[in-house]
Amino acid sequence: MTVARKREGEAMTSDGEWAVILGVTGGTGGAVARALARSPGLNVFGMHRGHYPEQAEAVARDVQGAGRRCHLVQSGAATPEEVRRGTEELATVAGPRSVRVLVHAIANASYGHFFAPGRKRFEPAHFRKTFEAMSDSFVYWTQALLDRDLLADGARLIAFSNPMVDSVVTGWGLVSAAKAALEQYVRHLGHEIGPMGYRVMMLKFGLVDTVAVQRAFEPGEWARVRREIAAGTPARRLSTVEEVARVVSFLAGPEGEWFHAATIDLTGGQTGALLDGIFNPRRLDEPG
Repeated sequence: MTVARKREGEAMTSDGEWAVILGVTGGTGGAVARALARSPGLNVFGMHRGHYPEQAEAVARDVQGAGRRCHLVQSGAATPEEVRRGTEELATVAGPRSVRVLVHAIANASYGHFFAPGRKRFEPAHFRKTFEAMSDSFVYWTQALLDRDLLADGARLIAFSNPMVDSVVTGWGLVSAAKAALEQYVRHLGHEIGPMGYRVMMLKFGLVDTVAVQRAFEPGEWARVRREIAAGTPARRLSTVEEVARVVSFLAGPEGEWFHAATIDLTGGQTGALLDGIFNPRRLDEPG
């Protein structure tokens, strides 16, 4: 679906640099699209699965309102075939060496147990789906962008992670494993393509309040989870998608040049006091 429109006095060409955002209409991906359109002023090529059409329209409207082009494709972006089709379309829209930023914000995982009699058990298809969506596809896209000579000089390739990579949360084992793999991909890619001038990094941030996150919980559970996580976070609140997007915007600029082949912690200390909640059930902000 193309949503690029000609603004009055603006030539519709493929000139200018682009941000490629995978998972663009989810809360974080949409916020990143808006931020990058403002600073450093990138056009947006986004992939989304069509679950949130109103959010897709809002992203396109806001990016265009910032004076940038927006080209959204309703499709998965995780399998090798989806990556091939996506980069083919990107090449016709953006042109060679025009991608300044790749942001991998795909969230599509299976939930269950490795071995728990009587409960949902992970099968091989669950492994393929989760790893391909949440880790392997970051490598697929990097390879395809390099093969097609689409990356601009000094391009940034940014993956997203979360504190589960350091934790054990029942039912979320494949998410943790896929994010652990993604962290290693970032390190190895960083060393392989860093000498070419590209920068690869992972941004790890805590729980944010989005429609997609809420759907991962049973009805009524989200309010409890949000309350407990906020109580254990030093700032006593969740981070926001806008805060994450501002950091991505910073990393895309010249100031982000030296962030490379590493994980950047943007959790705000969200998980640091989990043991304190067990040993001292009374929260720190409650009166003594």
